[in-house]
Amino acid sequence: MYKLGIDVGGTNTDAVLIDENLEVAAEVKRPTSGDIYDGILGAVRAVLALSGVDRKKIGQAMLGTTQCTNAIIERKNLESIGILRIGAPATTGIRPMVDWAEDIQRIAAGCAIVGGGFEYDGKELAPFDEAAARRFFEEMKERNVKSMAISCVFSTVRNEHEQAAAALCRQVMGDDVRISLSSEIGSMGLIERENATILNAALNQVAERFTAGFARSLADEGIVDADIYLSQNDGTLMTMEHARRYPIFTIACGPTNSIRGASYLSRRQNAIVIDVGGTTTDLGVIQNGFPRESSAAANIGGVRTNFRMPDVISIGLGGGSIVREREDGSVTVGPDSVGYEITEKALVFGGDVMTATDIAVRLGMTDLGDPALAAAIPEEKARKAMEAIRAMVEDAIDEMKISNADMDVILVGGGSIILPEDLNGAAKVIKPRHFGCANAIGSAISKVSGTYEKLINYDELPRDLALEQAKAEAAELAVESGAVRETVEIIDVEDVPLAYYPGNTNRVKIKAAGDLRG
Repeated sequence: MYKLGIDVGGTNTDAVLIDENLEVAAEVKRPTSGDIYDGILGAVRAVLALSGVDRKKIGQAMLGTTQCTNAIIERKNLESIGILRIGAPATTGIRPMVDWAEDIQRIAAGCAIVGGGFEYDGKELAPFDEAAARRFFEEMKERNVKSMAISCVFSTVRNEHEQAAAALCRQVMGDDVRISLSSEIGSMGLIERENATILNAALNQVAERFTAGFARSLADEGIVDADIYLSQNDGTLMTMEHARRYPIFTIACGPTNSIRGASYLSRRQNAIVIDVGGTTTDLGVIQNGFPRESSAAANIGGVRTNFRMPDVISIGLGGGSIVREREDGSVTVGPDSVGYEITEKALVFGGDVMTATDIAVRLGMTDLGDPALAAAIPEEKARKAMEAIRAMVEDAIDEMKISNADMDVILVGGGSIILPEDLNGAAKVIKPRHFGCANAIGSAISKVSGTYEKLINYDELPRDLALEQAKAEAAELAVESGAVRETVEIIDVEDVPLAYYPGNTNRVKIKAAGDLRG
C-alpha cells in the first residue's frame, strides 16, 4: 500500500508517494496554479506518471493546504455566523470582536452575551440563561444563519454551559447547523479563545470546499480506495470530518509538515529546521520529533487567538527573492520575490531579474538552469548578496534557540539551495535526501494525536494521579482521532503552576500520538 502526500504552498505544489516501508517511491514539484485544484491534479498526475504505481494501491492520501489561512487574510469565502458568549454579567464590559478590523467584523450576522459561565475553580458564576439563548438562536434561524460560535467563561475548566447551549441550538436551528465550541478549540483566555472559535465557525464553507475538492481531484484521477486525511498544525493528521469541524487547525500546517518531514528524513528528534521556499523561509524547532508549540498568542489576519500554533518565524527570503545593489554599494536580498514565476524571470532561466537562486548558481553552490547566464554577475556583488543571506538566516537561528548552545540545523525546501552549509549557531548543518519535498513527505508520514488540557488543583488530586489520568485521556483522544491504540505514546507532558490562582492549581497539558490506522 502506498501513501500519497501533497502540500500546496504559495510557490510550489509538492507531491510524493511513500511505499509500505516509508521510503520515497517518487516525488515531484510543480508551480502552484491560480486554481488550487488544477495544481493538485497536475501534481498527482505527475507523481503517478513518474512512479508507474497502480492507483488502486494507494491506500491513504494526505493534503496540507493554505486555504484557511488565505481565506482569513484575504477576507474571502468567510461564512456569515452567529456569536453567543455565555458570561453575563461578568463579561459584558468587552464585547466579542471588539478589536477586529471592520472588514472582517462583517461576518457576524448577530451577537449576544447571555447569563452563565464559571470561575477558574469551576464554581458557577451564574446559571445558564436558556431563555435568552433560545431567543438569540431563533433570531439567527430567521436570518438563515447556518454556523454558530459559542464561547463561555472558563469553559476549558467546565464546559457544561457550552454543551447545553449547543444542544439548545440544534433544537432550535436544526441538526444541520454547524456549531463551534470554544472549549474544543482554544486554551485559557476568554477573548483569544472566543476569537479562534469565531474564525473556525466562519471557515465552514472553506472547509467544505477544500475537503470535497480534494476528494473530487483524487476521484478524477482514479484514486477511489484511499482514506483521505488533512494535515493540521501540530504536525499530525485529521480525518475529513474532523477537518470540516475544526478547519482552523489546518492553519500553519505547511511549516509543521516541513518540520515533521525534516525530522523523518534526517532521523533527528531535536533540531532547528529551516524550510526555504520561493518567497519565504520558515524556521521551526523539532522537539521530540514534533514541532515545538508556541506559547504566545497567534495573530491570524489581524485577529488575536490562543489555539495551538507551531513556534515558527518567517523571513522574507526565498529562491525567488530579488537581489538589488544600493547606491552605497551594499546589496539587499528580498523581501519581495518573483515567486512561482522564477522559471520565467530569474537570470539563469533566461529572465531579467536577479534572484537569490542566480547568486547561488554564480557562486557554484548549485547547478540550475543555464549557469552561463549568471556569469555576468560580478563576484564581489554575489558574495555581498550571500553575506546578506547568511546574516538573515543566522539572526533567525539565534531567535529560535532557547540557549546559547549550538543546535543541529536541517535544511529543507526547494529554495534551500541558496543557503551556505556552514552557519554560525549550528552544530551541524544537514541537507537530507529528498529535502526539496520534505513538506509533502511530512504530510504523508504524519501520525494522529490527541491533546488533553485542564486546570487541576494538586491539593485536591495528587500530582502523580492527576498526570496519569490526563495521560489516559490524551491517549483516548488520539485513538478517537484514528490512531492504532497499541502505537500510542505520550510525546509531551506539561504542568505549569499558576501562582495567580488560589491553592496548588496547575495547568496540565498532555499530548499523545500514534500511527494512523491502515
